[in-house]
Amino acid sequence: MRHVITMLFVLAGLIKVTPVIGVLGAEWLQALYQMPFDGLDLLLLMRHRAVLFGVVGGLLLVAAFRPALRALAGTVGLVSVVSFLVLALPLQEHSAALQRVFWADVVAGAALILALWLARGSAQSQRGPTVRMSDS
Repeated sequence: MRHVITMLFVLAGLIKVTPVIGVLGAEWLQALYQMPFDGLDLLLLMRHRAVLFGVVGGLLLVAAFRPALRALAGTVGLVSVVSFLVLALPLQEHSAALQRVFWADVVAGAALILALWLARGSAQSQRGPTVRMSDS
């Protein structure tokens, strides 16, 4: 089970860290999102966004191998994923490139939910059975 959880965090981390390549400039951002980034202000915001995704993705990748960070990383990752998914609705109003980003975030979110659920179950099973005192 430990390896499954690790791989789910790695999957989510790789999805979230991919846009960090956009830090390198407009050409990289255009390749990622298939849209022009001509204005300097928009380019600055998108490059900064790429850095933030690098932070989120990096945290998820580190948490894949550091179980103590998984709750924090999973929460940060889910906030990132869910916020984009909610903001992107209705989906049909966006380009095919942004729809691919949407579905990649669905995969990342599902991986994180499953990983956190499995990690929680794994942690409970390692503690052993819970003994309850009765009132009788």
